Amino acid sequence: MKLKIVKDSDPIMRQRSQPVEMPLSKEDKALLDQMLDYLIKSQDDEYAKKHNIKAGVGMAAIQVGVLKRMFVIYYPKDEETVVQYQLVNPVIIEESMKKCALESGEGCLSVDENHEGLVHRHFKIVMKAYDALQKEDIVITARGYDAIVLQHEYDHLNGLFYYDRIDSKNPDKKLINEELI
Repeated sequence: MKLKIVKDSDPIMRQRSQPVEMPLSKEDKALLDQMLDYLIKSQDDEYAKKHNIKAGVGMAAIQVGVLKRMFVIYYPKDEETVVQYQLVNPVIIEESMKKCALESGEGCLSVDENHEGLVHRHFKIVMKAYDALQKEDIVITARGYDAIVLQHEYDHLNGLFYYDRIDSKNPDKKLINEELI
């Protein structure tokens, strides 16, 4: 099955995703593998250009039309480290008071139109989930960019887009003590 990205104009994208039944089914694991493969290939400039796809670092199941609480993350953090997860039934169990935002703004595979402005997120989060890559329950403590990526995908599970978090009256307003990344 070739994955087709569902756009933000589709009403399904505003629905709340449902918990995934555990243990993980073969179908759900296969979908997570396909999603991860898509992200990896999307970051290969030649492949992305040839197939006319945007590069992505995260993808929620809802973005391929599946209303299940699961998402994948994939990006190189530095020369030695790659951040990659296949998270199922994630829950944010802790959030910092401190906020952060990407100075250049956020983007999304499901959003074609550019929405400028700061997307205010928690600088640090703790997330609990089943990771289908490690085949075990994990707890992730993420800060800065890593926390932003996790929160962006988590929002999709609740029918939210990054641009829902931009202040429409003052899109570039920086919060007090907010860290720009």
